[in-house]
Parts: sequence; structure tokens; C-alpha cells
Amino acid sequence: MKIVCSKPNLVKGVSIVSKAVPSKTTMPILECILIDASTDVIKLTANDMELGIETRIEGEIIERGILALNAKIFSEIVRKLPDNDIVIESDSNNQTLITCEKAKFNIAAQSGEDFSYLPVIEKDDYITISEFTLKEVVRQTIFSIADNDTNKMMTGELFEIQENMLRVVSLDGHRISIRKIELKNSYGEKKVIVPGKTLQEISKIVSGESEKDVDITFTKNHIVFEFDKTIVVSRLIEGEYFKINQMLSSDYETKVRINKREFLDCIDRATLLIKEGDKKPIIMTIGDESIELKIKSQIGSMNEDIEIGKEGKDLMIGFNPKFLIDALRVIDDEEVDLYFMNAKAPCFIKDEKQSYIYLILPVNFNAID
Repeated sequence: MKIVCSKPNLVKGVSIVSKAVPSKTTMPILECILIDASTDVIKLTANDMELGIETRIEGEIIERGILALNAKIFSEIVRKLPDNDIVIESDSNNQTLITCEKAKFNIAAQSGEDFSYLPVIEKDDYITISEFTLKEVVRQTIFSIADNDTNKMMTGELFEIQENMLRVVSLDGHRISIRKIELKNSYGEKKVIVPGKTLQEISKIVSGESEKDVDITFTKNHIVFEFDKTIVVSRLIEGEYFKINQMLSSDYETKVRINKREFLDCIDRATLLIKEGDKKPIIMTIGDESIELKIKSQIGSMNEDIEIGKEGKDLMIGFNPKFLIDALRVIDDEEVDLYFMNAKAPCFIKDEKQSYIYLILPVNFNAID
């Protein structure tokens, strides 16, 4: 095999597929990036058996072939080579020479035949959304997945399609995030659970441009994202997702309309008094025209009033400030509506169309000093 690529093309391709290289594995071949120049295009692939990424890069194929190079070594070499064309050539023993200007690296490769290719998936059941929409939906929900494997379902997000609506849901036992997206066309009903890791890696790769599209294909066991020159194939999380609709309620005793920026900045200031790992709640006392926010810790205390519009009863309620900050940061509206039932029931932050819903459980007051 012998190929020539520009450094920027190769660096970009390697950084895209590297996201599917496992950090720990007992199979050395999975630590590799496959370079496939066996046809008229150069493809780079990495696959950790749960998540696989393939991307095409521009370049010249002088001699066709296929080989697998250790991802860590290969990406470091490519990144540190001069900004010029890079030549990669291998012999029949898989010894590989990487040349750029006067720099030459000679490293051992593995046979490309041993590599685990991405599963071939028929593209017959797919939806199309913009890269911008996909990136935004992930940004606005990913923070409320669970980060441990005690409940596998909570480490993924529900993608649910009904006619022309896509609903994306995440939860971690303390909060729920929901985004609803209107699709251009109507589709058959679908419900799949996509691993959070897959979505995090995709959101790093997609450019987020509104005029570029992503095709999302669903199968029984996999989800496939196709965009630009890249294909991402991920295993789905098996099982039945939580019955979300039973957790949502439109009843409320108190409704508060508040300036989002003021509210977010105030909570952010309050967290200055909380050490990492400290579980001090922020206490909200809702009156007729203002809401008082208070926090007290070993470092000190703070309180601040913010003007609000209120319907319904006065209320005193406590929350983990981080959960409020996470939700408010991803809402683009100037003002937000908060709905409360009582001091022990969840708070809902949602817009009138319910294009976003954030449910946050309150903190038990008995736990407060």
C-alpha cells in the first residue's frame, strides 16, 4: 500500500475515528486505526465493538492496500509531522514507512484482514435532521444522563419518533431532560436507547452547521449517523425505557416567570460558597413579587432577591444548585417559567410549546442545617 495525504486531512480524519478507539482492551487490533485504500477512496476506521467510526479522507492512492496502525502512536506521529504532504507505505510484512519532508518513521503495522469492520446496515429506515439540531439536542439533554453503570438505561438517551416529532429524553434519578424536535416529514413509530458516550462523541465531530444534514438510521440493535464523509455506528442499549409520561404533570400550585440570566447568575454566585462534593442546597422562598435565594455553608452565607411574575401560592423549596444551573445554561429563552406543586414535588421548567421540559427533584429540608 502507498498513499499520499495532506497533513490537515490526515489529522482531521485520525482525530474523528480516534473517538472509537477503546482506552482499555485485551484485543490489540482494537487499539488500531484501519487505513483502507483497497478501492478508489481512502477510508479510516476505528471500532471498539460498541461504537465504530469510519471517515473518508482526500488523498492519492499510488498502490492499493489495507493495514492497521496503533492509534495512539499513529495519531501522535501525524500530529507532530511538518505541515506538508505525508506518504504512508507498507511492505508485504506490514512494516510501514511514514514520510514527511525529511522526517521518516518506520513502525510495525498489523494486518488489516484481522480488523473488525463496521456492521453493514441497510439504509432503509432513517430520518434526516440538521447537524445544528443534533448538536443542540445533545447539548440540551446529555448533562442529565447517569455517569455510572448501576442502571444501564440511565447512561443512554431515549430517541422516540412519533409521526413528525422526535423526542429525546435523559434522566439520572434526580432530574429529567426532554427536548422535542419537529421533523420535516412523518415517520413510523420508533423507540431506541442510544448510549450517552456515542452522543457525546458525535457532538464533538459534527460541525453544527444548520445547512448540513445528518441521516439517522435505526435497526433492531444499532443506530447509524451519516454526515459529511463520516459514518458512526453504535450499538443500542437493550431494554424498555422508563415510563416518562407518568412522571410528567401539568398540575401546579405555583407558577413563576423569571429572567433567565438573572436567575442563572444568582445561583452561579451562590455556588462560590460550596466546596466540591458539598451537598448544600439553595433555598428558594417565593413571594408575590420576588424570589429570595439563600445558601449557607461552612464558608459563609449569601442571599439575593430577584423580581418575578407569580401565579398561585407562596412556597419555600430547596434544590441542588448544580441541577438548576445545568438546565438554565442550555435554555435560550430570555425568560423561563417554573412550575411547582409543593416543597416535596418536582419543579418543572418548560416553555408553552413544551419543546423543552426539565424536571428537577427538590432537596429534603430535613437535610439542611
